[in-house]
Amino acid sequence: MEKVVYALWRHGGEAIAAFNARLLAALPGALEEAGASTIRINLRDDAVASAEGLIQRWQTPQQDAVVQFWLPSANALFRGPTDAAIARHCDHFAAWLVTESTIIANLADPSSAGQRTQGWSQASFVSFRRDIPRKAALAHWLTHHTRVAIDTQSNFEYVQNLIVRPLTDDAPAYDAFVEECFPDAAMAEPAAFFDAVGDKARLEANQAAMMESCAAFIDFARIDILPTSQFNFAGQAK
Repeated sequence: MEKVVYALWRHGGEAIAAFNARLLAALPGALEEAGASTIRINLRDDAVASAEGLIQRWQTPQQDAVVQFWLPSANALFRGPTDAAIARHCDHFAAWLVTESTIIANLADPSSAGQRTQGWSQASFVSFRRDIPRKAALAHWLTHHTRVAIDTQSNFEYVQNLIVRPLTDDAPAYDAFVEECFPDAAMAEPAAFFDAVGDKARLEANQAAMMESCAAFIDFARIDILPTSQFNFAGQAK
């Protein structure tokens, strides 16, 4: 089995609410029919409006939704049905093959199939710094930074997806896709985001540690961070 991540852009004249409703109503079934399993859809909606200040943008226009799922093979020879299903539900899309590493699983309050996950999800398309070797960026991300992200934030789910290769010709040149779920308060309250409510010294220390670690390997000119609502759908276990 292989995991794929798709970024979707809606048609220019379509309202985001209508786009989101179409995806939730029809896309999971279409993808399952095409052979996909363990489907997750991340949407930009009114529920995450308070997190607008956390958006970071490289793409213009920026992607409107993210769809993740597993396939027996992501080879282009076999991926046609899933690409076609995605294409019917958006203006255009980009796709990547990834390797998934679940650092923190959402065991506390997992959502039912088709229901919105509690809290909100920060969906981050990340590019590594180009002035350091890729091997060094990977080593920092997968060791030092992983520990920092666990210790300094209130994330109750944390999934790292290393991009193996793009699956579409025009896919932005990201190196990773990272998803972290946070409580609602973390959308607008830094202390809630950095697990430091009521502790100013801890807040400052956690912010500094996170910023220092991110700066060591991330190219901030080539990053897209999207606050989203997360929806999981039933399917075969991967």
